[in-house]
Amino acid sequence: MGKTRETIETKLTAAFAPLRLEVTDDSDKHKGHSGAREGGESHFSVLIVSEAFRGQSRVARQRLV
Repeated sequence: MGKTRETIETKLTAAFAPLRLEVTDDSDKHKGHSGAREGGESHFSVLIVSEAFRGQSRVARQRLV
């Protein structure tokens, strides 16, 4: 696990006490794109389930994250 992924997981866990958290490094899908760094850790997908999102709209949940 890379340092950036670890940092994302740590911050989201502290902020939302998630019931489920998946952080996926998608950097390999973005090679050659703007912002893609050598060695990866530039693009991530996050799946997070938390009671903190209950009753929130999709946009409101995204803003919280």
